Amino acid sequence: MPGLRTDGGRGPSIVPTLAAALVLSAACAFPAWANPSTQDPAKVPAGAYVLDKRHASLTVRILHMGFSHYTLRFDGLDGSFTYDPADWQATRATFTVDPKSVDTSDTAFDRQIAGYFEPEKYPVISFVSTDVQGQDGKGAMSGDLTFHGVTRRVTLDLTFAGAGHGVAPLGTRLGFSGSTRIKRSDFGLSNFILNQFTSDDVEVIFEVEFEKK
Repeated sequence: MPGLRTDGGRGPSIVPTLAAALVLSAACAFPAWANPSTQDPAKVPAGAYVLDKRHASLTVRILHMGFSHYTLRFDGLDGSFTYDPADWQATRATFTVDPKSVDTSDTAFDRQIAGYFEPEKYPVISFVSTDVQGQDGKGAMSGDLTFHGVTRRVTLDLTFAGAGHGVAPLGTRLGFSGSTRIKRSDFGLSNFILNQFTSDDVEVIFEVEFEKK
């Protein structure tokens, strides 16, 4: 049978055909295997969770002179929480941001922006949650944001992408998207340059994944 030859004779080899089929099957099956398996907080395994820093982003948008909503990113992120599905509303999360980790793709501009935060005097931006509520994958987390030496209560709007194994068959991964709005003047970030060129309102947007320890 020519279609089954593997010795270089007439007809296509069955080996490449089988290999292509296996690759195609794996490609089709992998996304479903890696996707979140639940959005029900009661079905998320209990335990300690830590931020996957390689799959976390924090971006900030601020109106620049009325021309554009300028976007910058912070790269120095960390965070963790302990989870109990029987009492998930009691979850208390802690996040930290390095104010020197501003990333605009312009090193000199990064230093200029970071300088407004006075990072030598206030080396950490932190958020510690005090309350979390939600239903059907949507929710809100309130907490204390400490920024530039000032602590104020803020509320994060959250979307829970779900929980699943991710790429580790025995692991557990959680995903969240969220945002909030703050006023820079509430945190003492108010001077001639900032007031002349940027809006007081600041939009904060984050995408984060956590892994179970």
